[in-house]
Amino acid sequence: MEDGNHPEKKLVVEKTKVKVLHDTEASLEADGNVDYGITGANSIYSAILSRNEAVKDAKRLKTFLELRDKYVTKQVLFEDPLFPANDSSLFYSQMPKMKFEWKRPSEICEDPQFIVDGANRTDICQGTLGDCWLLAAIACLTLNEKLLYRVIPPDQSFTENYAGIFHFQFWRYGEWIDVVVDDRIPTCDNQLVFTKSFRKNEFWSALLEKAYAKLHGSYEALKGGNTLEAMEDFTGGVTEFFELSEAPADLFTIMRKALERGSLMGSSIDVSSANEMESRTDQGLVRGHAYSIISLEEVQQRFPLNADLYVLAVEDISNVKWDVVFSQCDEVSKDSRIRLIRLRNPWGFVLWKGCWSAKSDEWLTISTADRENLKKQTVETSEFWMSFDEFKKTFTKLEMCNLTPDGLQDDVRMTWTVSVNEGRWVRGSSAGGCRNFPDTFWTNPQYRLQLYEEDDDPEDGEVACTVVVALMQKGRRMQRHKGAKFLTIGFSIYKMQGQNQHLQKDFFLYTASTAKCKSYINLREVSERFRLPPGEYAIIPTTFDPHEEGEFILRVFSEKQSTSEEVGSTIEPRQEKEKEDIAHANKEIEHDGIQGEKRKKPKKKLLQAEEETEEEKKFRAIYKQIAGEDMEICANELKTVMKNVLSKRKGLQFVYSIHTDGSGKLNLQEFKHLWKKIKAWQLIFKQYSQNKSCSISSFEMRNAVNDAGFHLNKQLYDIIAMRYADEHLNIDFDSYICCFVRLEGMFRAFNAFDKDGDGIIKLNVLEWLQLTMYS
Repeated sequence: MEDGNHPEKKLVVEKTKVKVLHDTEASLEADGNVDYGITGANSIYSAILSRNEAVKDAKRLKTFLELRDKYVTKQVLFEDPLFPANDSSLFYSQMPKMKFEWKRPSEICEDPQFIVDGANRTDICQGTLGDCWLLAAIACLTLNEKLLYRVIPPDQSFTENYAGIFHFQFWRYGEWIDVVVDDRIPTCDNQLVFTKSFRKNEFWSALLEKAYAKLHGSYEALKGGNTLEAMEDFTGGVTEFFELSEAPADLFTIMRKALERGSLMGSSIDVSSANEMESRTDQGLVRGHAYSIISLEEVQQRFPLNADLYVLAVEDISNVKWDVVFSQCDEVSKDSRIRLIRLRNPWGFVLWKGCWSAKSDEWLTISTADRENLKKQTVETSEFWMSFDEFKKTFTKLEMCNLTPDGLQDDVRMTWTVSVNEGRWVRGSSAGGCRNFPDTFWTNPQYRLQLYEEDDDPEDGEVACTVVVALMQKGRRMQRHKGAKFLTIGFSIYKMQGQNQHLQKDFFLYTASTAKCKSYINLREVSERFRLPPGEYAIIPTTFDPHEEGEFILRVFSEKQSTSEEVGSTIEPRQEKEKEDIAHANKEIEHDGIQGEKRKKPKKKLLQAEEETEEEKKFRAIYKQIAGEDMEICANELKTVMKNVLSKRKGLQFVYSIHTDGSGKLNLQEFKHLWKKIKAWQLIFKQYSQNKSCSISSFEMRNAVNDAGFHLNKQLYDIIAMRYADEHLNIDFDSYICCFVRLEGMFRAFNAFDKDGDGIIKLNVLEWLQLTMYS
């Protein structure tokens, strides 16, 4: 129980900022109170099996080469049974009115090709699916050939070893996975409905989109998103997000160095309502639409040397022929430079009507050499230039994916140490919400970060360690058909002061965070860069609101050696914590009103201790009264005793015996042990009961379990909450006692099997069944 009296400490109050983003090209939906978490018995087994590890199918799936060779030999075209060519792979909510036909490329055109003259960004034209965010990421990916051909293995074709099967590789929560698809693609009137190349016989982009749709369950699951998601899945990199209205002063330098390092970038203009979706700005840009960022340039701007002509041009700009004016400019102003940014529209054409459009006179304000150079860089009509200042004013957000978390503000590349931790938020146990909810915040998962070495080149002489913390939620897009949305997530970092256990509520009430993410946001990943002094820290990943369930992956990148691990991830040996309350348990037994049914005198004699206290004699007498002729208490007799003793509570719903001989009955010593435990557990329950009610919060159950001497890991606390808490996240007294009795019995059973005392047991199937059935 935490002590609320801290006269020497000052209560710390921190405000948590939250931002809600709408998916690019996704329809805006009304908020609803829907529980998207896993509930019921299945969640218990999920928590048991996951143990922060991916549960693998026992049957190994065949590799792409094995499948391809098999179907080549059989001379049969592959049909993917996991992503069939029917409506289930298309949409899960509402089918469009058009009639879909799944066709192979050879049925669509003559001489189909996988890649023609190399895969490049002009091969990506958006169809009717609202996945411009994905296509913007693909366009960026084509700028890095090494990355591109990792995602799109090039040794595939429609001629050599063709069997209607293709494969693509994506980074997925810490590992690269291979996604196999057949080449049946949705069409309408013999035209591709979704992503296509401007070359009618090129199909790599359409098949890549299909593989990505399979990864998420359907094509509709790709409708609406943020470019960062796909960028991460293509690279395994770490993302950064910028609100352009709050961008740092050196953003141009940051972006340029990021592009030099191969980082992928996209940008978009936010919408405030569904009516603004795909509406256009005055310059023709589309709101809620993702644009790829291709390059940045800084060029010299020239002005007429004749001042009078310059003034005339300004006063009557509509009548001035700029080509004539600038044809007289033999020199360039050395002090005037203009920054430009090149973007691409995944739709395959440009609607840009502002300055620096294709026929704009603005091109005449720069040197001829610069003008020719920039025009050579611009490919097709899907790309356009605009001034960087106008870009910052027009666009609202910038999404950047760094292939490695290199310091974008440093000229020297750095090598990084990366640690990965997987975890989950469980309703009623470890889904405590942000600092705005102090009563539950402390129950969130906690990860200890140990920074050993400072940076080689400290800034301003300050000794610090550079780290990038990235929190990613898992599987939300795949669960869209069940109504799931991205949770609003974030994290805080606290300096640890020699603590080795899970930090408790008081620590957070009176300790300010050392660092934290700028705001909580409903993106798949939230990341932030920090410079921290060497030492030990606790990272607390949370959802904004409590009681929201989900799985996550926490990645920590550090310039120097560091470690990151979950706090309290192991189960400690059973600690026999006998409180003073237990010492008084026997004394209270006579006053609890045990009125068992009168029995005949026992046939057996109870062994008398050489020295027996008066209190023990009274306990023995009561035991004789209820035990019966066999001098042992069976399950039904125990149930009667519990009902009478704890009559002020609801009747206990468990029938359990802590026995050592397998008889299913309690002797005197076993009953005495159980009685002491129940009395002690009852006192702990009273400490945490809410307003002296008959229940305690599932979040407080962690403290109650610890007070009783059980030291568990996070997964077991989650299981307890899921198994015993009601819909209001409360645990009544019956469930509370049942949980403690089960824990006590399981620990005792384990100790019985642990013959060597090394904390490890080996069971055959019958012993396993005996242990689990009995508990």
